[in-house]
Amino acid sequence: MPAHHRKKKDTFESTHPENIRRRKIVSILSIIAVTIIFSLIAYFIGRPLVLEFRNSPETFRSYVKSHWLLGPLVMIGIMMLQVIVAVIPGEPFELGAGFVFGWAQGSVLCLLGTVLASALVYTAVRKWGVKLVELFFPREKIRNFSFLQNEKKLNLLVFMLFLIPGTPKDLLTYVVGLTPMKLSTFLILTTLARIPSVVSSSITGSLAQKGSYTAAIITYGITLVITVICVILYRRISKQEKEQKQHEK
Repeated sequence: MPAHHRKKKDTFESTHPENIRRRKIVSILSIIAVTIIFSLIAYFIGRPLVLEFRNSPETFRSYVKSHWLLGPLVMIGIMMLQVIVAVIPGEPFELGAGFVFGWAQGSVLCLLGTVLASALVYTAVRKWGVKLVELFFPREKIRNFSFLQNEKKLNLLVFMLFLIPGTPKDLLTYVVGLTPMKLSTFLILTTLARIPSVVSSSITGSLAQKGSYTAAIITYGITLVITVICVILYRRISKQEKEQKQHEK
C-alpha cells in the first residue's frame, strides 16, 4: 500500500507520531482547556437559553426582537455552540430561529452560525487531530467514517451526508477535519447541503409563530417523512461503503 494511503488511515486510528514530550503535554492540556470552556459555555449560557425558550417562547421572542443587534448575535452564538458542543441537537434551535426571526432571517443566522463553528472545529481538528475528536465521540463511531478517506468520492460523500436529514452532522463536522478536504471546499459543500433542512425547520417555526399550526404540522410532517427515508438510505450507503472497504482488504 502506498505511503500516502497509510497516512490517511492513521488519522482515524488515533496514532500520533510526535516524538517530543513537551508537544504532547501542551496538546493534551490545550484539549482539556478547550473541553472545559465548551462545557462551561454549554451549562451557563446554552442551558438557560434553552429553558427560557421552552418555558415561554413568546417572551423569549419579544426579548430577542427588542435587541436588534444582540438578538441576531445571540442566535449565531447559539448555533455555533450547538455545533461545537456536539451533544446539543440543532433542529430545535432552527425551529426557534424561524419562530423568532422569520424563516428567511432565521435561516441565514443559522447557516452563518454553523459556518463559523464548522471553521473553528475544522481548524481545531487539523491542529490536534483525532485526539480532539475522541473527546466528544467514541473511537468506534469515528472509525465508521473512515471511508471518507476515499479522495475520489470525498466531496460527493460529504455533500450527500450533510444533505441527508438525520445524519450525525456534528460528528461529521469533526471527522472531516481528519480528511484531506480543504477548509474552503468543506464550508461551501456543507453550507449548500444544510440549506434544505435549515430552511424547512425555519419555515415550520415561522408558521407556528403566525398561528398557522396546521401548515406548520404538515411542513414538519413532510420533513419528518423525508428524514426517515433519508436515514434508511444513509444506513444503506454506509453499510455498502463498509462492505466495500472490507472487501478491498
